Amino acid sequence: MAKYDYDLGVIGGGAAGLTVAAGASQLGVKVLLVEKEDRLGGDCLHYGCVPSKTLIRTARVRHLMGRAAEFGLPSVDLSPVDYSKVAKRIAEVISVIQIHDSVERFTSLGVDIQFGDSFFKSKHNIILKGRDVSARKWVIATGSSPSAPSINGLSEVSYLTNLDVFSLKELPSSLIVLGGGPLAVEMAQSFQRLGCEVTVIQRSDQILSKEDQDMADFVMKGMISDGVKFILGSKIGGVRNFEKGVEVSLEVSGVQHTVYADKLLVALGRKSNTEGLGLEDIGVEMNRGSVAVNSRMQTSVKNIYAAGDVIGKYRFTHAAGYEGGIVISNAVFHLPRKADYTWMPWCTYTDPELASVGMNEKAAQAAGIEYRTVIEEFSANDRALAEGEGKGRIKLLIDKKGKPLGCQIAAVHAGEFLSEWIAAVNGGVGLATIAGAVHPYPTLSEMNKKVAGKLIGEKIFSDKMRKILRLLFSYNG
Repeated sequence: MAKYDYDLGVIGGGAAGLTVAAGASQLGVKVLLVEKEDRLGGDCLHYGCVPSKTLIRTARVRHLMGRAAEFGLPSVDLSPVDYSKVAKRIAEVISVIQIHDSVERFTSLGVDIQFGDSFFKSKHNIILKGRDVSARKWVIATGSSPSAPSINGLSEVSYLTNLDVFSLKELPSSLIVLGGGPLAVEMAQSFQRLGCEVTVIQRSDQILSKEDQDMADFVMKGMISDGVKFILGSKIGGVRNFEKGVEVSLEVSGVQHTVYADKLLVALGRKSNTEGLGLEDIGVEMNRGSVAVNSRMQTSVKNIYAAGDVIGKYRFTHAAGYEGGIVISNAVFHLPRKADYTWMPWCTYTDPELASVGMNEKAAQAAGIEYRTVIEEFSANDRALAEGEGKGRIKLLIDKKGKPLGCQIAAVHAGEFLSEWIAAVNGGVGLATIAGAVHPYPTLSEMNKKVAGKLIGEKIFSDKMRKILRLLFSYNG
């Protein structure tokens, strides 16, 4: 058997790479982890999940301060935001979490960590800082980065992406957001709540285009109530500098418009980080710029695996961690475990949040599946009303046999109490069990019981059931 420097080499120190490196090393595998940046944690820790959720929380606190009178408290005169202090708090949160993704921690687990650029020389060898390094198996986990769309003049103006929006020195007075995806709407609402005038320009006719329109519109109405402006169904003509800001020209329904702002945030998608790795040279197949893998996270080169954003499937941190686990099963244990995304959950952290697991109506229609929806509004939930958060809804999709196909929740903390449905669908728990479970009162999670109970109630409180009971017990009602 050929000898290699390492049993397993991992390129990329983000969620997927760290999952594989930590798991494999603790199983006695000699692991090399290569990261091109000077710190571990990847996009999620430094430019994605952690800073965005920290900013969202800061903006929500300020928003709640402005609502003080609604709760019977003295009105608060909100002072202008010093964004440098907000950015400082974001950096502090990152630094605390960085401890979990530190070199010291992973070294203590037995991982050999090297920083620097690398590229494949062969299917077993990479060139790392001019040195040839070999491994029996490799894992590509290089993540993704913001893409630069083809828009006239965009390359001539200074614009923001998730790489720099969290470290601004001061809050812009106005902001244009190009895009209507999760990052775009999360940042739009947060900056609006911090005191910035925000306009969202979206190419399609709804934000969060992968979601059902009724749920996406529910989120948009919440953002509009905060003051965010939306221009949907637009065709962007060009971008150029204008005095101290930026100007965006666009067309909507054949009518020309021009929008101005101090700053421009571009959130129009992401691209997989594959450039410079030499993947094509060693026969690794690509799929629209992402690394193509089979259900076992294996590339076309059998000893090379890939996971996380770089494969371009579900660009979520939790998806990357899950895929990393699939890699460990196949590459380390040699167990033929396949990835199954049937119950992959996700959440957009707007206010209200929009959380989902399984199929929504768009997915069910695309798959040609017969379904039924059951919707309950949070306006009848006692805890929601007590907290001044009565705007929300839960939508459950069931198949013709009454089994859950998916669940979407648009409400405050939706991502938290989606967990009951995640556990239920993964465990094959029936609606009767959910409806019969006892929840503490008052809680928002009672909505889960209520929407399941609505379906069970249709069977229990039916004419058929009344006839059966009358026959058995001679009831007179």
